[in-house]
Amino acid sequence: MPFPNATLPSDDPNWSEHMTATAPPPAGTAIEWTRPGLHLRFDTGADERPVHLVHWATGPGAPSVAAPSPIVDLSAAGEHRARHNQSLLLWGAGLRLRYTGHEADGDELRVHQRDPELGLEVTSVFRAAGPGLQIRQTVRNGAEDELVLLAVSSALIAVPEGAHDLLWGESEWLAEGRWHQRPLTDLLPNVNPEFHHRRNRGNVARTSHGSFSSGEFLPTGVLLTEGGPSLAWQVEASAGWHWEASQHEGTVTVGVYGPTDLYHQFTQRLAPGEAFTTVPAGCCVADGGRDAAFAALSDYRRAIREVRPVDARLPLVYNDFMNTLMAGPSTEKELPLIEAAAEAGAEYYCVDAGWYGTGNWWTDAGDWHEAPGHFTGGLVAVFDAIRAKGMRPGIWLEPEAVGANAKAARELPEEAFFQRHGRRVFETGHYQLDFRHPAARAHLDEAVDRLVEEFGIAFFKLDYNVNAGVGTDVDCDGPGAGLLGHTRAFRDWLSDAQRRHPGVLFENCGSGAMRMDYHLLSVAHLQSTSDQQDFRRYAPIAAAAPASVLPEQAGNWAYPDASMSIEETAFAMTAGVMGRLYLSGFLGGLGPERFALVREAVALHKDWRERIARSHPVWPLGLPGWDDDVIALQLEAGTESLLAVWSRGAAAEVALPGLRGRHVRQAYPVDLPVWAIRADGDVPVLRVPEGPAARIFTVQ
Repeated sequence: MPFPNATLPSDDPNWSEHMTATAPPPAGTAIEWTRPGLHLRFDTGADERPVHLVHWATGPGAPSVAAPSPIVDLSAAGEHRARHNQSLLLWGAGLRLRYTGHEADGDELRVHQRDPELGLEVTSVFRAAGPGLQIRQTVRNGAEDELVLLAVSSALIAVPEGAHDLLWGESEWLAEGRWHQRPLTDLLPNVNPEFHHRRNRGNVARTSHGSFSSGEFLPTGVLLTEGGPSLAWQVEASAGWHWEASQHEGTVTVGVYGPTDLYHQFTQRLAPGEAFTTVPAGCCVADGGRDAAFAALSDYRRAIREVRPVDARLPLVYNDFMNTLMAGPSTEKELPLIEAAAEAGAEYYCVDAGWYGTGNWWTDAGDWHEAPGHFTGGLVAVFDAIRAKGMRPGIWLEPEAVGANAKAARELPEEAFFQRHGRRVFETGHYQLDFRHPAARAHLDEAVDRLVEEFGIAFFKLDYNVNAGVGTDVDCDGPGAGLLGHTRAFRDWLSDAQRRHPGVLFENCGSGAMRMDYHLLSVAHLQSTSDQQDFRRYAPIAAAAPASVLPEQAGNWAYPDASMSIEETAFAMTAGVMGRLYLSGFLGGLGPERFALVREAVALHKDWRERIARSHPVWPLGLPGWDDDVIALQLEAGTESLLAVWSRGAAAEVALPGLRGRHVRQAYPVDLPVWAIRADGDVPVLRVPEGPAARIFTVQ
């Protein structure tokens, strides 16, 4: 239970000077800031405390999610810490910050503070984006001596202790997006701190490890509040990140961080006058439960995307890799696939890995020249065939990878590669390029520009297949800082490539979805949601994907095969329709009945793709469990929506109370048996047959 008025001794003998960090600040200057869907109030602390966020609501009359809390915390080398736990809260420099001014400029509020002891200056930037805030901190060394940063929070938000559930997502190769929801009291148990005359140390955290930003956990979390507004957040980093929910003085403080010394070997030295800016944190407050929180995150993600005109067309891509050529392209293999993809309705056709070097797709990565002897008439003949069928050509690259046998591994300078302790980072036959180095960027600039000019490439699938570890220690103070610098340089390179080639689309892929974050997705068109080849196991991945990535960016593979039954073919295609349909498979061998199901799914997706691009995800049966027999995803687009239901077990009846009073009609497939729907009062009850089977419904 909470003890909001308790005064407990700390583990720190000097606790008294720090204990009031999250207590209600004395009356100071109030900063009120209102934007559409946002109402924030800060207290400047009257020169006695750091600036506190004291109110955050969806509007002036709406309930606040926030309890008083400082807006930033940071640690520097040699600084005093006031806690004995894994939390990053309560360091000396952060507690000494004092208000020096603020200004609001349209959708951006900037709050300035200074630590008079160290002389460091912090500017907290709150940028309104849709219903949420993109928050970042810039720390400047205003002293005459060097300053060494170890951690800086991107965002800090406290909520009163109470009835909260925490939602988080776990991930791994082929099993992305496994979401969990548990009461916060299960994760932060009441240890009776009064009895022990100590403060709570409770802390629950999720942290990335290495260069797969979503390889273990997803950089997103939600704190649901029973009967009140909920808080959702995401870390916008392709480097190290960390988020935590920590007990402190009757509150739970959510801290969102990029790389840190404690978790990612991050160190940043600042000479006098130098500055460091954190990775952004995206935060939303939503009145309502889980689905309202993810709806707010969806609108926030749309607000921060840099959408180009070519993105807005949402074209349908066929890719020759998944369960098809698997990195073994040739002219003879490609031509029948091209014909069938065009007949199915694809608008782009991507030649995946294996087209370069000597044809070994793994060890030759980095030599982005056509493999000799693989393509009769040359690779240009394949791309001419794609255009002749009315599609635009695409190609696969892994821009940061250089295979052990590639010429680039020998010709590029040592400083262009990740290194640790004076040796190149070497991971399963790959070296990692460091995009901070001009030679690395020039190597890829030349490849992209040449491929666009030589072949008319209109789509690049950019992959990332290895975890390069904590980073590189070249030209930085710690490998975590090296990884952060590289990923920022890589995003800049990607933006520059798009400026040079505004008509070209770029996919973000990371061995499936091992690097699925909005640092990159804010500038990329498409995100491959998995490498999962078992269509039965793709259902929970596709259904959970909109919690992490916008539906219109969620590249869900649909790879029908002649070995599948009619029902299994519809099951496999359903995943693609409920996102950004990413088509693959030997379509020409399906036979008329199965191929008709493909064409029908493609037509349905094309009819709905613009509505999908403004939809919000809803999970009528809850976020999918990895082994659930029945899985459902609804994409709500105003007064109408698409509802997909997958069956992977025995026949069952499932009630859909969230669709109370609405009309549910089967939309796909039109020629397979209709799943029966009865009414229990005004609640639809769906009869789900034994699986594998799937249906898509329209809801009005």
